[in-house]
Amino acid sequence: MKVGVFYFPTDYGINIAELARALEDRGFDSLFVPEHTHIPLSRKSPFPGGGELPKRYSHTHDPFVALSFAAAATKKLKVGTGILLVPQHDPIGTAKSIASLDQLSGGRFVFGIGAGWNEDEMNNHGVQFADRFNQMGDYVLAMKALWTKEEAGYHGKFARFDPVWSWPKPHQKPHPPILLGGESDHTLRRVVDYCDGWFPRTRQGFDAPQSIARLRKMAEKKGRDPGTLSVTVFGAPAKADALADYAKAGIDGALLAINDDSRDDILKYLDKIAPLAKPYS
Repeated sequence: MKVGVFYFPTDYGINIAELARALEDRGFDSLFVPEHTHIPLSRKSPFPGGGELPKRYSHTHDPFVALSFAAAATKKLKVGTGILLVPQHDPIGTAKSIASLDQLSGGRFVFGIGAGWNEDEMNNHGVQFADRFNQMGDYVLAMKALWTKEEAGYHGKFARFDPVWSWPKPHQKPHPPILLGGESDHTLRRVVDYCDGWFPRTRQGFDAPQSIARLRKMAEKKGRDPGTLSVTVFGAPAKADALADYAKAGIDGALLAINDDSRDDILKYLDKIAPLAKPYS
């Protein structure tokens, strides 16, 4: 099992390049960043975490720009989206950004994806809330075509284009690993259908052996080899015994949360939790 972190790359937080170097120096495997292109003032969609929406949600850098700085400042640290709100992005341009980042980083990009929860945010991108999951799947399949075919065409419900040339291709073959966030059976079906791994949150009551068994059962039901699917937990407890239990259960990756604190406080916290990553580095 590998241990990494996730962090909202805010304009008031630690410089993402400095954070990336600090993580690599301390033996962490990866840095994942979430995204919100903007936050509508209407706030029609309640914050899933309850209460007021934290400041960091409306202050995030573009994930691909931030991760490019992180990758350029390091040599082996994996960089990933955790998660990219796929329906809000043009698939042709997004495929280009991902292929470029993966190529220039030497194959260190991981594509964490989701459909999102903020209805107004989606509507501002022309996305209908009810369509978001189908649109996400359609866009992912279109991007796969662009990454893997010399002459790629795609005709789905939401993405449509006749054969095109699109280069560069990703460094990783056939493409960077695609991890889908969520915890429902619908999520597991989508993971099995078009992803390379599952990206569940470690909410209260999360049971690693039971969760892995759920994924394996779904894969076998749909005729896919469970061994081709990874499990990376999002928001793992910063506790040695919890990480050991995850590793024993067969979890492939665990991401610890880094708060949007001051630069100095973040570096002190990294020093505190670095011993948790050492056994898995």
